[in-house]
Parts: sequence; C-alpha cells; structure tokens
Amino acid sequence: MPRQQTPVGVERDRVRSTAAALTSLTALAAMSLVAGPAVADSGAGPCALTRTSAHHSLGLDTWNRAYPRPVRTLHAVMVFLSFPDARPRATPQQITADYFPATSDFFERASYGKFRLVPHPQSRWIQMPRTSTAYRIQRDWAPEDRAAYLRDAVATADRVVDFSAYDVVYFVADPDAPGVDSDATKVVNFDRPIVADGAELRRIVTVFERHPPDRNVLAHETGHVFDLPDLYHRPTDGKGDWDTYVGDWDVMGSQFGMAPDLFAWHKWKLGWLGREQVDCVQSGASLHTLQPLGEAPRPGGSGGTRLAVVRTGRDSAIAVEARGSAGNDGDTCTEGVLVYRVRNEAASGGGPIEVLDAHPDTEACWDRSVYPPLADAPLEVGESFTVPGERVRIEVADRTQSGAYTVKITT
Repeated sequence: MPRQQTPVGVERDRVRSTAAALTSLTALAAMSLVAGPAVADSGAGPCALTRTSAHHSLGLDTWNRAYPRPVRTLHAVMVFLSFPDARPRATPQQITADYFPATSDFFERASYGKFRLVPHPQSRWIQMPRTSTAYRIQRDWAPEDRAAYLRDAVATADRVVDFSAYDVVYFVADPDAPGVDSDATKVVNFDRPIVADGAELRRIVTVFERHPPDRNVLAHETGHVFDLPDLYHRPTDGKGDWDTYVGDWDVMGSQFGMAPDLFAWHKWKLGWLGREQVDCVQSGASLHTLQPLGEAPRPGGSGGTRLAVVRTGRDSAIAVEARGSAGNDGDTCTEGVLVYRVRNEAASGGGPIEVLDAHPDTEACWDRSVYPPLADAPLEVGESFTVPGERVRIEVADRTQSGAYTVKITT
C-alpha cells in the first residue's frame, strides 16, 4: 500500500537532489525506450512470436522488465497541476471521476479479474512555476519544451508525493488553462530513468484532456505503460482515416471503439491468458471451440480457449478469436469470429496488428463505428475466409448454446 504522504508545503531534503537530477531531462525520448532486461514467459508456446527491438514489440516469448506487468494489484498516483495564468474551474475530485472507476473497471473486465489498478488521486491542485503558455504544449511537442514541463512537474510534485509508493504516475494538467492542448495527452518514456524517492521513473502519463475527457482515453494511455503499442494508422499529412488497421476492435486502436476490449493477443502478452487457453494450429485441418473474448470465466472454470494462432513465418502470425457483446465489448454492433495478422517487428503505430476483413465489399454501423469498413469484419456462422497470401482458411461451423464458436482452421 502507498506510504503516508507528506503534507503540502513541507519540503524534504530529497527534493533538492531530485531537482538536480532533473537537469538531464533534455535527454527525453518521446516515443522510444531502451529495451530493458527480459524475463522468459513460461506461458509462451511454439506459436508465440519472438520479442524484437521494435518499440512495444508484440513478440511475447519474453517480458520486457522495464515495464510493470499487470498481473497483480498496481497503484497509480494522480497529480493535478495548475498554472499561474489560470484558476482551475474543476476540482481534483471532479476530474478523478472522469477517469475512475471507469479505467479500473475496464482493466478488471479485460483481465478477468487478474489485474487491479488502484488510483490514488491527490486532493489538491499544485501550481507549476511557469504559465501554461510558456511550455508550448502540443501534440508534436518540441523536446526542449516537453523536457521543461516534465522537469518542473516532477520537481513540483516531489514536494508532496512519495513516488516510491506507486507503480504508475499520471500528471493531469488543468484542462481550462489557456496553453493546454488536449491533443498532447501521451505517455512520455525516458532514455534514462529519473530517480525520485529512490524509485526509477521510466515513463509518465501526461494528461491534457478536456473535462469531461474522451471515452476510454486513460485506458489507452495506461496500455502503453504495460508495453502495448498504438494500433492506429497516423496519416503522414495529418489527413485521412486513422482507424484503417483495426477499426473498433481494440482500445489501443481507438478509445472511441464500439468493441474496445484488448485483443486476445494482447491479453496473452500481458499474462491474462494462459497457454492452455491458446490453441497453436499445426498443418492440416483442426476444430477449435472459441469462447467470446469479453465473457468472464464461470466461477471455478478456466475460461476456455480464447485464441487460435497460426504461425506464418518468423515474424508474423494469424490470430483467430471470437467477439461478442459481453464485457468491454458491450456496445458492439456485430458479433462473430475475428481474424487478424500480428507482426512482431512492426513498431507502435506501424501496424503491428491488422484486422482482416471477411466482408471487404460491405460496411456496417455508420452511425457509431470509427471505421465502418471493418465494423463487419468478423465471420458469422456458415461463413468462411481464406487469408490473402497465406494457405490459411477459417470456417465458422457452429455456435453452441453457451455462445462459443466452433471454428475449423485449415492450413
């Protein structure tokens, strides 16, 4: 449990040493982190892709210990930052309610109760030394401006927060300050960790959202803290569609998705699915009974098979899972068997997962989908799909009374 917090206004000797260490923050890296030591994943099998040096690689034979693995209770501190050029209109309690318990509930459902995220919001705003406009906050932030913001934020927060008591750090800026840009919300990784209270801060979630914020935005950003990649496609000119890779089907693609539960591949990587819940498909034809991803296991049950995988090469695999209207997928407009390609050498934002559209000539859910062409991507009972460029065919033979899908996979 977190340690007792030092009252506001009480200085500690460590503040000076921490502030001195922050002079090296000009070495910040916005989207990269030197790979940390690995630990073998005992749950990985022959279909598990190898983890590579790609940022947030979806290889899962080992776990990068530079990231906390969400297979236990983790504690998160939420620090609220105000500025001299604005008086906050919302209270920390109101802003906390924008994100919790919704974010904790999302991960509780996604992990089938194997992971708990416990928030510890601070009760007061603490004021930054400079105005909000002085930091030039924006999505594609100049490294020196971002470094200045984080240097001031850590030094200011360190006076009242014991960072050694927490696993996750959220810095939440006053959403009504004139220099705050909601597009700048992201996780900032450090080339070299900052040491505060004896703890190594390797990344910080910087939150600049409006009040109220975008739905599921903190679940998306927290996913990066656990080494999950961005699954959206960012157009080079800033125009065009961002959701062409995965559409609505994972919160790491879009926080607005109708079915934002994490892909079964992500759950396997994070440790929420065991090897016994993943079928490794060999050559020939085989039948697989896939439980819908969002359904919680019955009391005392194993949860059943949630993922079937066909290795298609050293750096790629085809994943097959069932998606229904339970859990985090409660707002979906289609159900069925979803097929997608996984690539371990593709970096975050570079298409590490690509949903394969079983109905390429149709679209669905124009009123709600972030990308209608993929809203009807899943296969329904009686349908089949051959993966383009691969000798892999998926047929949905039946759906049981319990809701599980019987799938035939031929390689």
